[in-house]
Amino acid sequence: MSMQAILIDSSGRLTWGTAATPEPAAGEVRIRIHATAVNRADLLQRQGLYPPPAGASTILGLECAGLVDAVGDGVTRWRPGDAVCALLAGGGYAEYVCVDANHCLPVPAGLSLAEAACLPEAFATAWLNLHEEARLQPGERVLLPAGASGVGTAAIQLCRLFGNPCFVSVGSAVKLQRCLELGATGGVLRGEPLAALLKPDGVYVVLDPVAGETLEEHLSLLRPDGRLVLIGLMGGRHARVDLGRLLAKRLRIIGSTLRNRSAAQKSALIERLGREVWPHFATGALRAVVDRRFPLQEAAAAHEWVAANRNVGKVALVLDGYSA
Repeated sequence: MSMQAILIDSSGRLTWGTAATPEPAAGEVRIRIHATAVNRADLLQRQGLYPPPAGASTILGLECAGLVDAVGDGVTRWRPGDAVCALLAGGGYAEYVCVDANHCLPVPAGLSLAEAACLPEAFATAWLNLHEEARLQPGERVLLPAGASGVGTAAIQLCRLFGNPCFVSVGSAVKLQRCLELGATGGVLRGEPLAALLKPDGVYVVLDPVAGETLEEHLSLLRPDGRLVLIGLMGGRHARVDLGRLLAKRLRIIGSTLRNRSAAQKSALIERLGREVWPHFATGALRAVVDRRFPLQEAAAAHEWVAANRNVGKVALVLDGYSA
């Protein structure tokens, strides 16, 4: 049995082709995908810079939403026909994907499948790194470089929900306005000094997807016992850091990735996300921030949109046109 999927040819070009339809193993469900979403990890994998973990699908796509199509042995929570969204290690740019049943969450009431497809990776990353890695406490101030990204817009909403003033740096006035509307306390345009915005109080936590030359500036804004969680290297993988400041202020730099964590770690994270975060979508306190929808067959155009930093929030890829 075969399915349609986005494949990567030898030159890195995305093509619409045929792949084998996966079969669910014990403990897995198979999802008939209605929508997935673009993550920067997809762009890196396409360039050969971020290979999937051992045993994961080589097809792009780290999240999806759709209907359960089949269940493997031992699965009792989900049944065929259930509307779910899921955190994936790969395989989202296709008609079907198999995933650990414990890595799925129900589609929140009132959300479309395209909206739900844009939730798992962004909110799992934001929750994991703010609340579990950085151990963010109520009232602590947060800095979100790239605040208009998918993870950034999720983190802004979580900060607002749990009582943490947050500040952003973004690439345009339009993006800054959108971040303020989502609940950011303040922000600057990229390249403008952050110190004037944040001093004298500074921040307790930085959720940093940039690194590179900006890492030292971000560290300088941390209060004593502050934590910087490094989740990306958009600005480069090398940086000059004043180690004396780390010692004097007892700062911590925490490296964190989500994709290569164990199945058990992801299951525990999804369980906490379902308990602590998911109920707030039904009340409207949290929402999906979807910048644009592209047909999955136009994934290359969606990648160009994200690579050019034109999006605020997530970009969805929809299998059945724009209606999902």
